[in-house]
Amino acid sequence: MATQKRLKAVLDSFDKTKVYPLSEAIKLVKKNATAKFDETVEMSMNLGIDPRHADQMVRGLISLPNGTGKTVRVGVFARGPKAEEALAAGADVVGAEDLAEKVQAGQIEFDRCIATPDMMMLVGRLGKVLGPRNLMPNPKVGTVTMDVTQAIKDAKGGAVEFRVEKAGIVQASVGKASFSEDAIAANVKAFIGAVI
Repeated sequence: MATQKRLKAVLDSFDKTKVYPLSEAIKLVKKNATAKFDETVEMSMNLGIDPRHADQMVRGLISLPNGTGKTVRVGVFARGPKAEEALAAGADVVGAEDLAEKVQAGQIEFDRCIATPDMMMLVGRLGKVLGPRNLMPNPKVGTVTMDVTQAIKDAKGGAVEFRVEKAGIVQASVGKASFSEDAIAANVKAFIGAVI
């Protein structure tokens, strides 16, 4: 099969026992990106921590200097002037009870969720739906805020939310294979800096 041949060629193109400097690793990634679409470059870091302990929980939000290359659909829970502000800022879906009903019914038409603090009573009830999809708004990562314009700008401009997994690993998308080597390197360094 073509996929197996391509994967074998990729695996044979580097030495699994060698630690590569960032510049060489990026060259390898770009050289091996031979799919018919613009492949996403992802990064994983093993932090060697136990996230079951509250003091070892690592999570945050970073706006990558060169974006992620993805089109992000933003949903905003807001009322009145804040809802109008969200629409003006380019939010894809804006609402309150009406949006909550859609989400409860499984119609989630967004990749990032933002809420104003007064909406958290309503959004809190959607935890079982939004939580497993990692969409629950959180003040720690700037998705529960009165500054909806800035939050939408960050989300659309390549903000990446990260959270350590059970095994102590944190992962994120740091760009596309079509990005320049310098752009990928800048995104990687920014992500590492945010995690540290």
